[in-house]
Amino acid sequence: MQKTKADMSKPIISVDEYHQRSKHSLQKYATGPDGLDWDTQPDPFRTFDHSPRFSLPLPAKNLLVDFNDVYQQQRIQPAILDKNTIGALFELSMGLSAWKVYGKDRWALRVNPSSGNLHPTEAYILFGGTSIIPAGVYHYHSHDHCLEQRCNLKPNTDEIGTLLGENDFLIGLSSIHWREAWKYGERAFRYCQHDVGHAIAAIRYAAAVLGWKVKLLDQVSDTQIATALGLNRAEDFAEAEMEAPDALLQVSTNGETSALDIQALTDIINAAQWKGLANCLSPDNRIHWGVIEEINQTCEKPVTKLSPWAPPDYPAITPCETEDDASAIIRQRRSAQAFDGKSVLSLSKFYRMLDSLLPRSNTTPFDALPWQPRIHLVLFVHRVEGLKPGLYAFPRGETGQQLLTQNLRAEFDWSRPAIRPESLPLYHLVSANSQNAARTVSCHQDIASDGAFSVTMLAEYDSVLSEKPWRYRQLFWEAGMVGQSLYLEAEAAGIRATGIGCFFDDAVHEILGINNKVLQVVYHFTVGTPVLDTRLISLPPYGHLNK
Repeated sequence: MQKTKADMSKPIISVDEYHQRSKHSLQKYATGPDGLDWDTQPDPFRTFDHSPRFSLPLPAKNLLVDFNDVYQQQRIQPAILDKNTIGALFELSMGLSAWKVYGKDRWALRVNPSSGNLHPTEAYILFGGTSIIPAGVYHYHSHDHCLEQRCNLKPNTDEIGTLLGENDFLIGLSSIHWREAWKYGERAFRYCQHDVGHAIAAIRYAAAVLGWKVKLLDQVSDTQIATALGLNRAEDFAEAEMEAPDALLQVSTNGETSALDIQALTDIINAAQWKGLANCLSPDNRIHWGVIEEINQTCEKPVTKLSPWAPPDYPAITPCETEDDASAIIRQRRSAQAFDGKSVLSLSKFYRMLDSLLPRSNTTPFDALPWQPRIHLVLFVHRVEGLKPGLYAFPRGETGQQLLTQNLRAEFDWSRPAIRPESLPLYHLVSANSQNAARTVSCHQDIASDGAFSVTMLAEYDSVLSEKPWRYRQLFWEAGMVGQSLYLEAEAAGIRATGIGCFFDDAVHEILGINNKVLQVVYHFTVGTPVLDTRLISLPPYGHLNK
């Protein structure tokens, strides 16, 4: 994004300054609103008025793909690119999953999770067109399950098709920071990045159901993404909250993704005809969180070179025993609100969940990332069959194992459980009843102690951020992708999960013996047997479209 002279002279917060000031502690929570101003609650749906609309079908329930096959994608015949499959891709990644009703209140749930169900992430598609939908840039409207045409590329169809390749298209992601800041204040920037990670993984899983592949285009700049999606068009957001560019994903419907000249693509898009005005989500009396604008500017990504990375040769993932198909599991994903505090998780299901988090080549969802794992897990195991309660480490790569052994408490055990898959890097640290500790460091929330296990995700912090502050966002993306995998694996195991964004950062570090910035906690997660709230009424996600 272009900086003005005034911007350049203004002091900008560093990544570490933001990270430290946005920490919760046992003594003080990070700065946020004094209370929720319901008069400024953001509209959960962004729309572009005066943009032509193209309705999408809802075919996902008919895609009877075995959940195991999304991890063994060679078993899935790639679907052709048409209006039907575009509809399925968005239905299974960014679409609605249900409506909940309690008394006079009614709210939508989505297949992709979000902090506080606020959904700051917006999705766009850029493609060469089909026989029904013209070439262009489109915003996905989740409430109406349709594409809003922002940019008409019809005169340049041949050139766009040549640049993208016959079988490729792009998905763009952006964040409306205000949606999260309305509730969470300064810490909201972190949560927006978690949700980008959730969305990347959700898109990767949805594409896998269709037999398609996805790659994050890590070389592109935020300026190029903003241009490609029309986010730099201030006149189109005149009365509305701006969107920050986040990620550009290349989707291939037939084999490997092809090389892409993103600059040539953005040059064409920048000169094209644009349509639509963004709606205002909140009245003008909303709170201004300058720190979020500063950290977003600090983390602006330039054009970079790709650094290819090949994952280790892990054995094929262990099979999942679910009878539900992949589409059903994705559409039924929910965030648990409470756990029963007594159910025991079988060892085989626990190991399968961890196995899904290893970064394998050509395996959903982590094959979408071009970098080696930077997120590693410490588990608070409460009730897992055959495992002693206590703390366990799960490094997701050799670098992570070295960093964890060097920076966690010297007295930790680091022994391997007697019964385990040989390739699974799980290490016992200490035996203890860790329920109280898990609850305390997760902002005193019972859900962290009442499940079968909870997770703290540790990021490679100092080494990743040195001279490359935009990677701060990517740490949270990867953590969000880990969370999305755990969400779906929990559903497949017949239980449920939820992400926890509220935790006492340095209290976690103290428990683990971390006294430097080599590792920092960025996300918490918990898995268990849910207690359902029978007061809530569930309605179909798109029943309103039939009225």
